[in-house]
Amino acid sequence: MNLEIREASRCDTELILGMIRGIAEYEKLLDQVETDAKILERELFDEKNARVILAFVEKQPVAFALYFYNFSTFKGKKGLYLEDLFVLPEYRGKGIGNSLFDYLVKQAKAENCGRMEWVCLDWNQPAIDFYKKKKAIPMSDWTIYRLDERYF
Repeated sequence: MNLEIREASRCDTELILGMIRGIAEYEKLLDQVETDAKILERELFDEKNARVILAFVEKQPVAFALYFYNFSTFKGKKGLYLEDLFVLPEYRGKGIGNSLFDYLVKQAKAENCGRMEWVCLDWNQPAIDFYKKKKAIPMSDWTIYRLDERYF
C-alpha cells in the first residue's frame, strides 16, 4: 500500500468538505453539518483557524484529520487539539488512522505542545480501543459543555 500524508491546500476544500460529511454521517450527525466549501476555504486557508492533513492511497483520498492549537494554562504551553480524524470505511483497519495520528503526535512534539487532546463519542468503541492502544487517557472526570453561537 502506497500511503501519502500531506498538508491540505486550498484546492482540497471540496475534498475536506466531503470528509467532514463522511465523519458526520458515521457519527449520525449529518443533519448538524452547517459548513460549506466557501466557509471552509475562508476559515482554513484565509483565517488559518485550523489545519488539515490528508491521506492518500495510490493517489486516492482516503482519510483526513482536522486540528488546531489551544493553550493550557496549567502547562503554560500550547496544545494540539484534534477535532476530527476520519478514514473511509473501506480503508479502515489498514493502519491509515494510525499513520495520521502518529503524524499529529510528531507535529505536536515539533511544535513544543504540552499535550494533545480530542473527544470521542461514548459509543464509538473502535475509536476508544484505538486511542487506548495509543496510551491515551480518558478524562472521565471532565464533562464537556458547549454554548452554541445562537446564545452569544
